[in-house]
Amino acid sequence: MVRLLHLSDIHLGSSLIHGRLNPATGLNTRLEDFIAALTFCIDRAIAEPVDLVLFGGDAFPDAMPPPLVQEAFAQQFRRLADAQIPTVLLVGNHDQHAHGQGGASLAIYRTLGVPGFIVGDQLETHLIITRSGPIQVVTLPWLNRSALLTKPETEGLGLVEVKQLFMERLATTIDTAIHQLDATIPTVLLAHLMADTAEFGEERSLNVGKGFIVPLSLLAQPEFDYVALGHVHRHQVLWTSPPVIYPGSIERVDFGEEGETKGFILAEINKTATTWEFCPIPSRPFLTLDVDLTTITDDPQAHLLQLIEHAPIGQAIVRLRYRLRSEQTALIDLASLHGALALAHTFSIHPELVTQLPRARLPKLGLGQTITPLAALDLYLEQRPDLDGLASELRIAATTLLHPQAPGELAAPMQTALRLDLPEAYGP
Repeated sequence: MVRLLHLSDIHLGSSLIHGRLNPATGLNTRLEDFIAALTFCIDRAIAEPVDLVLFGGDAFPDAMPPPLVQEAFAQQFRRLADAQIPTVLLVGNHDQHAHGQGGASLAIYRTLGVPGFIVGDQLETHLIITRSGPIQVVTLPWLNRSALLTKPETEGLGLVEVKQLFMERLATTIDTAIHQLDATIPTVLLAHLMADTAEFGEERSLNVGKGFIVPLSLLAQPEFDYVALGHVHRHQVLWTSPPVIYPGSIERVDFGEEGETKGFILAEINKTATTWEFCPIPSRPFLTLDVDLTTITDDPQAHLLQLIEHAPIGQAIVRLRYRLRSEQTALIDLASLHGALALAHTFSIHPELVTQLPRARLPKLGLGQTITPLAALDLYLEQRPDLDGLASELRIAATTLLHPQAPGELAAPMQTALRLDLPEAYGP
């Protein structure tokens, strides 16, 4: 039995816009959050201790991280080398420079010959001797079209044909790798990809990459005892026999991951059965406070302050979103809101002005067609529910203006009409 730790999508150096400068360290507090999450994973790997660590790709937001970020990543993974725990670093889409044509940020660990470190930047099988015995790891990095296909093969083909050819070539490559496996040794497929049954979270600040969607049937093959995936930030189990698992990212990168629990996988791999558990990581909370003030008739500021007071904003990354009418803007005191949100780690305020004058739902009118002023007034009043109490008086006043009566006589109805010379294409 081989015990391993599977983590993925570290993205060290991302989400900095949600942090602030820590004067004691000179670092962005969000960088410190991500370092703390990675440290938590490495601490657990050493404390167990595990026999092997599998990293599923996307170490940084891009392939050229600043030296400070590279150093923080290396310091943590160096601890695994010092503890003599073999580690496989898989190359994800964010680790590739120039769409895979300019190398990968993780390749430096192979160049330096870090003991026990394997960089998975191509589809191949690695036999790893751990303290608990041998294990085979098939690495499947993020693949673009050029990884499996040549330009002459795809010349003149449409996107659907290219996709079909790519999947046929990928299936053949995986099948070849499977036939070369030693059936007596536990085997793991480590892949960075988008499986067809996976569900993306709502992460938005990082480009998830436009790659090929891989059928689950190519991954969940009986020759694999565990399938360790990376790329999707939401933890999910796609299959149980063998387990096909995304551990998800180790920290929240934006508000799209607000409700997701972050963590890693501990698994015990053998040829008879594989067991695993998801291990949560303490993560800084993201919190959205959302309120509609347009229906508030009294003090909108008081409603905002009350909402903030009862929310768990302490040390959270908070965004306050509220909708209001134009006449309510003067009633909002931003300085007071800033003071009320001071307990948050960082915060942002997003007011949305809701117009009370949407385009009237006029009937389709052709060139030269008309609508009477009173009918136009009725259409206007339909769009202004806030004037319901004055509607009758407004109609009476409009009728009086349009149909004045001379003293002592009854005036003929005024035939005034509002002429709308509009193009035929004008719609509601």
